[in-house]
Amino acid sequence: MRKIVLSLICLLPFLNIQAQTVADRVITTAVPFLMITADARAAGMGDVGVATSADGFSQQHNPAKFAFSLQEHGITVGYTPYLTEIVNDINLGQLGYFYRINERSAAAASLRYFGLGDIILTEGPNDPGRTVSPSELAFDVSYSLRLSERFAMAVAGRYIRSGLKIPDATSDASAASTFAVDIAGYYQSEQIAYSDFDGRWRAGFNFQNMGPKIKYDDDEFSANYLPANLKLGAGFDFILDEYSTVGVTLEANKLMVPTPQKVTDKNGDGVIDNQDSAIVDEEYQKTNWVSGMFQSFNDAPDGFSEELREFTLGAGVEYSYMDSFSFRLGYFNEHETKGARKYFTLGAGFKYTSIKIDVSYLLSTSKVNNPLENTLRFSLTFNFGDSYDEY
Repeated sequence: MRKIVLSLICLLPFLNIQAQTVADRVITTAVPFLMITADARAAGMGDVGVATSADGFSQQHNPAKFAFSLQEHGITVGYTPYLTEIVNDINLGQLGYFYRINERSAAAASLRYFGLGDIILTEGPNDPGRTVSPSELAFDVSYSLRLSERFAMAVAGRYIRSGLKIPDATSDASAASTFAVDIAGYYQSEQIAYSDFDGRWRAGFNFQNMGPKIKYDDDEFSANYLPANLKLGAGFDFILDEYSTVGVTLEANKLMVPTPQKVTDKNGDGVIDNQDSAIVDEEYQKTNWVSGMFQSFNDAPDGFSEELREFTLGAGVEYSYMDSFSFRLGYFNEHETKGARKYFTLGAGFKYTSIKIDVSYLLSTSKVNNPLENTLRFSLTFNFGDSYDEY
């Protein structure tokens, strides 16, 4: 399909280049840049963030955490180079702001921009070509409110724009767009005294990117699902003394997108062929996004065992000293038949007065090449205004 730059889609994180077997049914979506971790703190902890303590980048992981922010205002900037071993002009940038309105509520906004660099398009060997610079972006706002002293919920609205279409003789290059919403919750306990240390429990959830399919042209079967996603997580802070804290967090993610179905003899001619594949694809496309979200929990062709394989798992550990220095480790795991992303992460954070700098690094443990392998990610947080005491 000439209207969409298929080579660009192949660069995105859920379309890892690998040999697929018949049993592999990798779920793919449009605008998968929404699922790339944009901040170095979460990236250093195995991409976990729905149940970690509140920070300036909570908008992507769980906006309900903003109601527990210890700072009144915050401005955040994140930068993630992408496919650095191949090119040097693909990257993800994020800019955010949050405001804790009072003891019970907070508001936030963020902008994510994914630039796919310059690409030269040619019509033949003697054509000098023309350069296009495709990109995608998302702008969102959120509001979080404490429903009790220890539990908050949030809602976020998101505008999504995807400029991957290229013009030809019959069409222009207008970008595709849609919207999505998040519904999130976060719990944080009081500080509890145990025999040898104090502790604090954390838990969170987020139903992300719930919205209509995105369409790149007028063909009703060209619409693509958004990466609607369920995030669930829990964690515990070991408060060793007044200087040192060790936080441990576990997280599971499940795409709320229908699973690609097996190709069977749909037309009843006794032969499984391309016509049968076309029928299966058409049925898949006809499912609307609301039905698709509910269907995604019970539609895997191999049953419950395949549904479990569609969950990704992440684990992260963060050591903090005097809220001035942090060291982080993490691991992320995805089943071999669902994308095979497996990697260790490490990171560090440094805080000086109101400025915090975080960095992270990814080490792949999979046979599949990871577009973020051997890449340093950076993020910056600038806090100002009054401080809150939650403990």
